Amino acid sequence: MKKPRCGVPDDTAARFSTFGNNFKWQKNSLTYRIENYTPDMSVAEVDNSIEKALQVWAKVTPLRFTRIYSGTADIMISFAHGDFYPFDGPGNTLAHAFAPSPGIGGDAHFDEDETFTFRIVLFIVAAHEFGHSLGLSHSNDPGALMYPTYSYRNPDTFVLPYDDVKGIQSLYGSNPTVVHPKPPTTPDACDSTMVLDAVTTLRGEIIFFKDSFFWRSYPQSRTPQAILISTFWPSAPVNIDAAYENQQSDRMFLFKGRQVWAFTGIQPVHSYPKTLTAFGLPGRVKKIDAALHDVHSGKTLFFVGIQGSSNPGLETMDQGYPKKLNQFFTDLTTNVTAALQYKGFTYIYSGPYMYEYNLTTGRLYRVLRNSHFLPCSNF
Repeated sequence: MKKPRCGVPDDTAARFSTFGNNFKWQKNSLTYRIENYTPDMSVAEVDNSIEKALQVWAKVTPLRFTRIYSGTADIMISFAHGDFYPFDGPGNTLAHAFAPSPGIGGDAHFDEDETFTFRIVLFIVAAHEFGHSLGLSHSNDPGALMYPTYSYRNPDTFVLPYDDVKGIQSLYGSNPTVVHPKPPTTPDACDSTMVLDAVTTLRGEIIFFKDSFFWRSYPQSRTPQAILISTFWPSAPVNIDAAYENQQSDRMFLFKGRQVWAFTGIQPVHSYPKTLTAFGLPGRVKKIDAALHDVHSGKTLFFVGIQGSSNPGLETMDQGYPKKLNQFFTDLTTNVTAALQYKGFTYIYSGPYMYEYNLTTGRLYRVLRNSHFLPCSNF
């Protein structure tokens, strides 16, 4: 599947990479000029997006950017259908930029054949391209802004990821006047202490959620790669509490706090998000820890603290629930962090471990590490 991406060729280096110290600005005060505008947005929206994208880099370095309205700036910004590095029409390449050097160096060109809307946010595309304008090449960290393919990110909550901060500061140093909170990092499947947020099946695959990311595990690949949740489900929450798939309705449900989101494949289901009470849970439940849909009975188990509840549909709770976990699953006395039903077995996650059960009898077969289904894969 072809994804929208940057037109700068990829580098094979691990994590962040640069064009080299010879391709960096030898000054900290840079100018930029917007030569023309896209009709997709108002002039004010373009101006704001460009300024905000440059500030992403200024916040973590000594670099400062000043806009000029005539003459040649260090970073010339334009919207065009092509130059001597032509674009490819709608889709695929969104923009390209040039490493710091005399002449065209530092300039950023955006493909006017694209429509910059909610799905393709100019701020995110521009922030990526300005990374090139300042000397960064592509990163193979899928959580990095400098990753070559485009992923939707909310401009209002965007924070420059750790990999990009390390990259730009390797060229220019840090911002001596501002102390920022720790930037987000991409979770590592090789971390033996990692506690997953949720695990679910989805159309034959296993999906593992952690922070703003998920991994896909399927038979054709043994090297799952972290992917931003917003890449597949832009309207989905991050740092979720639980997830499960109902194969009969072909829906995946994501839980966070008192709310529930539903998706068919990658498409959001109309009328969601709903509240937990729509699933038969009492109003006093503020969040759930995990959820599991049993394909045999058609019922869904919800885990809250050290108790579980059973729901046959989307309206009521079964009589006799909630129950203590160890009434349902022998030898399970700790909080559940995720749950999965796969190939006839039920897997209950607790911290970095998972317990393999027969759901009908409650018999425990094995205690496994999280890595049993999520193999370690270095970038």
